[in-house]
Amino acid sequence: MLNSLSKTSAFVTRQGRNMATRAYGSSQLQLAKEGQAEVILVGCGQPNKGMGWYHAIQMLEDRCPSASLDYVVEPWFMGGGKDSEAGVEFAGWQKEAEGKYGTAFIGSMDDLPEPKAPRLALISGRTADNPRLLTECIEKGSKCIYLEKPGAPTVAELEQMKNEAEAAGVEVLMGYNKNVCKYVRKTREFAETVKGSHVTFVSNNAYEPTAESLGECFERNAEGMLKNMAIHELALLASFYDVNVDNIAEVTADKEFSSLQTLKGPSGKDFTDFDKIKFTIKTKNGNTVSVQADRCGGTDSYAFVSDPSGEEVFRYYMPDDEDKAMVQELQAQYPTAMPYFFTQDPDYVTVKERVAKHTVDGLPAEGIATVQIAVDTLKVAEYLTPILQEQLK
Repeated sequence: MLNSLSKTSAFVTRQGRNMATRAYGSSQLQLAKEGQAEVILVGCGQPNKGMGWYHAIQMLEDRCPSASLDYVVEPWFMGGGKDSEAGVEFAGWQKEAEGKYGTAFIGSMDDLPEPKAPRLALISGRTADNPRLLTECIEKGSKCIYLEKPGAPTVAELEQMKNEAEAAGVEVLMGYNKNVCKYVRKTREFAETVKGSHVTFVSNNAYEPTAESLGECFERNAEGMLKNMAIHELALLASFYDVNVDNIAEVTADKEFSSLQTLKGPSGKDFTDFDKIKFTIKTKNGNTVSVQADRCGGTDSYAFVSDPSGEEVFRYYMPDDEDKAMVQELQAQYPTAMPYFFTQDPDYVTVKERVAKHTVDGLPAEGIATVQIAVDTLKVAEYLTPILQEQLK
């Protein structure tokens, strides 16, 4: 079992300071200092695999100054899944985190005490659970909610969540980290200098190109690629290119690149999804933009600009050369963790810090996607999926 915390020197060197000021006292726990949000991580997941776990690591390492990770709520690995191999790994990580940082781990939202500082709930569980979890986070005094993509399984559920939060006076912001990515900014800036240019956003994951690996991926992310992996790119289109279901004039799949498969997941059930997809959208107000996503394409995401003749004239990677050294360091610390954690590491920090700071001071969280952007994005995903599937038959 990977001893995740012991591989991070920051956990050791800061231990004395944190233990002196962050004593663990069950319901009396108060870790957040003045100027910090009291963060509740809802849905941690398996160490080295779950996105929630990586959020926790970044906050425990004090990389988000306005965020204090005070509580981790993990119903599965502290409940029905505790005796699984992953559950045993989680328990080992939990013990170290409790001992070194005083963060409280609880198995149910029912055990969460009243907030002692502005409360930020970071929901990073299964998408299907998000509507219920948002309700519980509101009931438990959250001032702001950081919701991981896509927010909910369906548009109707996400709109209901949006209305529920608004009625309670609770703001919901989204974990669309690519909205603040360097490669997105650099590409958009360059495209503005080329008349008639065309931008393509490319997203890659590093799954093995096997039926077993992709079948597991399809089942775990049963909402489908456009609502999961490629949802970040659709959020960029909604945020910067006026893409919404009422403004789409045309969508065309690249049949040569794209692949739609039906595979068996670990449960034995069949799941149909894209393992890779490329498409171009034209909007009614004259914008054109493309998205390319490949589950087995590697670890890098990037974007490129083409001139009116179709020739590529600019490309910017994530990570760029400046960030690659950091990626190598993180890979050495967490050799079995998901590779995409590291390539997007600075952007995860940026989003959490801006949302946490906003929770404390109320000032705008610059560049962070709102829940309305998430609704528009999910509508686009639901609209595109059957159209693209039909084009690939």
